[in-house]
Amino acid sequence: MSSLPPAIAVGALYDTFLQNALRQFFSRATFEAEPMLSASSDGRLAIEPSDDPCALTIRWFGTRYTLRVPAHRPFTVHETRFARAIGSVLAARYRAILHPKLMVERGELFRGAIEDRYVGAFLDEEIYATGDREPRADRIAQAIEVLRVAALSSYENRPISTGVLLLESDGTPPAPDRAPVDESLGFTQALTRVKSFFRLVDGVRTLFLVGRSGVLLDIVDVEHWAAQVTGRRPLPAPCPATYQAHALATLDNRHVAIVLSPSHEIKVFAGGAQALAYRHASWTLLDLQRKYELWADAVGNPALAQCLFSSALDLADARHGALFVVLRDPEASVAHLVGAADRLDLAVTASDPATGPTRRDLLSVLTGRRVTDLDPTVLAALASLDGATVIDREGTLIAVGAILRHFSGEPMPESGIVEGARTTAAMSASRFGPVLKISEDGGITFFDRVRVWDM
Repeated sequence: MSSLPPAIAVGALYDTFLQNALRQFFSRATFEAEPMLSASSDGRLAIEPSDDPCALTIRWFGTRYTLRVPAHRPFTVHETRFARAIGSVLAARYRAILHPKLMVERGELFRGAIEDRYVGAFLDEEIYATGDREPRADRIAQAIEVLRVAALSSYENRPISTGVLLLESDGTPPAPDRAPVDESLGFTQALTRVKSFFRLVDGVRTLFLVGRSGVLLDIVDVEHWAAQVTGRRPLPAPCPATYQAHALATLDNRHVAIVLSPSHEIKVFAGGAQALAYRHASWTLLDLQRKYELWADAVGNPALAQCLFSSALDLADARHGALFVVLRDPEASVAHLVGAADRLDLAVTASDPATGPTRRDLLSVLTGRRVTDLDPTVLAALASLDGATVIDREGTLIAVGAILRHFSGEPMPESGIVEGARTTAAMSASRFGPVLKISEDGGITFFDRVRVWDM
């Protein structure tokens, strides 16, 4: 029995890798294949947008694929870029396998988890497009690998948190004329064998500073460093309060901040926003700017949208569950959703002196208050109560810690298995306005009659 030529056998394997990766990162998409002869039969890969914003065209090994998403949520610029990053890594590995010289030159390409290579390629748009034998994407993947090792370690029985700021060059702004550094000291797994490595940087306030070539340059206070380098400017999308300095450090430049958080989530910041997160053994492309725009459009009040979205990010980072409901027409819907005992917009009946004050009496201090006027810590405390925080479009609190009624006037907005009570409540409440559901595992979901997005 004759065997397949190596190029075809390897090509079939890598074609499977491509399909699996696209399905993993674009779970809402469907994958359609159409056999065809094309220039891609020689192993060259092309991933391009089509005339349809909901479809990407992929050509490889004589097959044309269409990756298609639902009409209400077309591909974003970041998603298209990430799909191309997946393709660039797989195409580079395919070429290296078939050309021994490339295999020797680019052996780094095969180290570590392949998903980390996708992340590196996404963050380094010039990946493999030049003759650079050590593209920056490899350094990014190498830094992620260091944090993966740190995540498996502990110091004095405490989990490790740490982080690194990867510069786009080998200079060290804002002090490029500092004394020379030891160029033999790279930010590699070898550092994790040094106990002090786990105490020098906490990832929240301090970061290792690493040049483009991978040399360890310094240890910096990220807030002070970002203020000196980029100044204090608005970010393109909300960010967890704890990590605003990390996002600011990457604004309007090609620096990348990678953090292993105290909750053992790997967070990646680029372009002034958190771009990716690694939790529950998988990477998620966050695309915060686009998701925030969809949320803000639904809320219709920019200040309120930003307040609730920022609070949701902080709650998710702290692993606190919550539910924010913004009612479009409170007069018509609040009675269907919130019981009279939970409503702050109704007059409080006098409590019985014999039994003392009630929960409603306590919450009366919030009557007429707007969430945009509350300190973020106060809003977070209210949202973390069991139940939902219900608000009108002006931001006025209608209920806090409310157990929502399940409106039965029409079918549920989507079928399938519901994961829990908070999800059921969010889906039901979304008939009356946009809803943000924050899960205790760090995920956030936006409902507006349908599930709009997850992250």
